[in-house]
Amino acid sequence: MAYDVAAVRAHFPALDEGAAHFDGPGGSQTPAVVADAVAGVLRSAVANLGHRTAAERRARDIVIDARQAMADLLGGTPSGIVLGRSMTQLTYDMARALAKRWGPGDEIVVSRLDHDANIRPWVHAAESCGATLRWAEFDPDTGELDVTAVESVLSGRTRLVAVTAASNLLGTRPDIPAIAERVHAAGALLYVDGVHLTPHSLVDVGPLGADFYACSPYKFLGPHLGVLAADPALLETIHPDKLLPQTDAVPERFELGTLPYEVLAGTTAAVGFLAGLVPGEGTRRERLVRSMEALERHEDAMLERLDSGLSEIPGVTLHGSPRRRRTPTTLFSVGGVAAADVSAFLAGRGVNAPAGSFYALECSRRLGLGDTGAVRAGMAPYTDESDVDRLLKGVHELAG
Repeated sequence: MAYDVAAVRAHFPALDEGAAHFDGPGGSQTPAVVADAVAGVLRSAVANLGHRTAAERRARDIVIDARQAMADLLGGTPSGIVLGRSMTQLTYDMARALAKRWGPGDEIVVSRLDHDANIRPWVHAAESCGATLRWAEFDPDTGELDVTAVESVLSGRTRLVAVTAASNLLGTRPDIPAIAERVHAAGALLYVDGVHLTPHSLVDVGPLGADFYACSPYKFLGPHLGVLAADPALLETIHPDKLLPQTDAVPERFELGTLPYEVLAGTTAAVGFLAGLVPGEGTRRERLVRSMEALERHEDAMLERLDSGLSEIPGVTLHGSPRRRRTPTTLFSVGGVAAADVSAFLAGRGVNAPAGSFYALECSRRLGLGDTGAVRAGMAPYTDESDVDRLLKGVHELAG
């Protein structure tokens, strides 16, 4: 069945305000079913996890459901799903826990293509234990992080490699399975930032080769939360700092404090919504496979429309290679106009396309864009041709 973007858009109350949203990479808009799920929990009796009261059982079931939903989305297992406040928080926590096993002579690899949330936690972890930090460099002309660039900084002393599955600035998608093969051959672990890939492409953490895969539901139509997927057997070997009364069971030992039940319910609803983007029968994972494949085709078509239109406007520069496979994300500049001014001009015409480096600071600097970056336009399940055409019209007007 074809992807029906008009039917999808009808589920998003925020679109009634009339803006064309290209700000999804920073946080997507929310379908009504997700808001209803969050509100439903807040209106219900919940308590700390338990079995005796209805409130305790409701809280328990919400957590179980959220773990299963995220396992279905990522191709993982519920007992390997760690829930936290954000991807950044989970990455810092994991970096601190792993650093207990590292010391002088050990090496950690990070990439300049990444969001700072998958760089700085490892920088600080290496500093804390005396390990050496090594950088994998991407090609600023194409925006590509080649497998050989990672392989060149691996050694027998490498303990962990942190790399993005898709650049939140350029949309570039490194070959994670190939990188994983090299990393594991060196005897190291691979920590993958999947925040920008998960909203746009089907994920299967097993074939991907990630030892750790982190993402954020608020980027794929859900509420603000962080999720980390890993093999439960690997998690059993890691011992984070935690409160004494807290269980030592996996994955709960990594979750500090009481979980936000209403947010978890919203996350489960978001995964369910993604599974239903294309109507049909099957398990939730089977429906997710069908829907995410259809979504990727739709967003790729919108990306092609945008890139083609922008490339025809004099004075517009597209950063990175538009010919390479990437998430539906375009980073562009308008000659002689500051990125912030481009964004403000478009906002005045009802087009939300923000400007900046978007915390991918190392990436922006290597591209020669400094700390101010450029304008980023990202697609979402609700992006349609009229949105793209409004953005193109605005850039045409500004570029003269």
